[in-house]
Amino acid sequence: MSLVLGLPGFEDAASRLADAIDGEVASSTIRRFPDGETYVRIDEDVAGRDVSVVCSLNDPDAKLTRVFLAAETLMDLGAERVGLVAPYLAYLRQDIRFEAGEGISSRYIAEWLSSAFDWLVCVEPHLHRYDSLDEVYSIPATRVSAAEPMANWVRREVERPVLVGPDSESEQWVSEVASRADLPHVILEKQRRGDRDVAISIPDLNRWSAHTPVLVDDIISTGGTMAETAGGLVEQGLPAPVCLAVHGLLAEGALEGLREAGVQDVATTNTVEGETTDIDVWPEIAEAVVRHLTTAS
Repeated sequence: MSLVLGLPGFEDAASRLADAIDGEVASSTIRRFPDGETYVRIDEDVAGRDVSVVCSLNDPDAKLTRVFLAAETLMDLGAERVGLVAPYLAYLRQDIRFEAGEGISSRYIAEWLSSAFDWLVCVEPHLHRYDSLDEVYSIPATRVSAAEPMANWVRREVERPVLVGPDSESEQWVSEVASRADLPHVILEKQRRGDRDVAISIPDLNRWSAHTPVLVDDIISTGGTMAETAGGLVEQGLPAPVCLAVHGLLAEGALEGLREAGVQDVATTNTVEGETTDIDVWPEIAEAVVRHLTTAS
């Protein structure tokens, strides 16, 4: 029987995953010393066993050290294989050198995690200039789609929806959700002038005036893109929009900004737990983990 190790804050998710894959939760002690260093102790015999480490990598700099130390400890104690279940996988935005002197952090983090783990499962990674995770990760890596759970939510919760992508990067998620839900969709254009400064070009959408716009993207962080888009749609006389995203990172003030822009509801998946979490993707995650464990055996 395989083991599932939930890092601090992910114990419930680990228990749920263990039940779904017919595994067993691994007991551990992971804490910080007074000087800020991380202490890891695995309270199970892991020798010869497969172990899935569960930790979503929002706020990644606070988590990557314990993720790495947990993996190394498990391997040092004789685990057969160690996989990482990171529903939100960070450090994929910086995929080229935009300005001289910059580091390409997506590649560095991928090399680091690939050295510590045997396989990886994540949900809807932010792939822009990469066609797949295989371009940066040297271990088997599975991208789990959130399209079906998101489509089900839209069908259930929104009356007469039209899906809207705020920019070209969102098209891959918008089109997939629209296809699963059999709904119309439109893609807008965005110009980013800074981390919190964006401009959205919105065409005449009067033909959709009787529909509820559902803004779809992979991540809500500052909420600037969706707030700008929502405000423009409201100005055109469309009903108050709904915001839908895979990962709700939600920087300080993001929700307030969306509400001020006229958004009626915000829903995200449980890759990152929070106030907007309303869509369950763990059944899809469990299926991907089982495939890795079966392949490994």
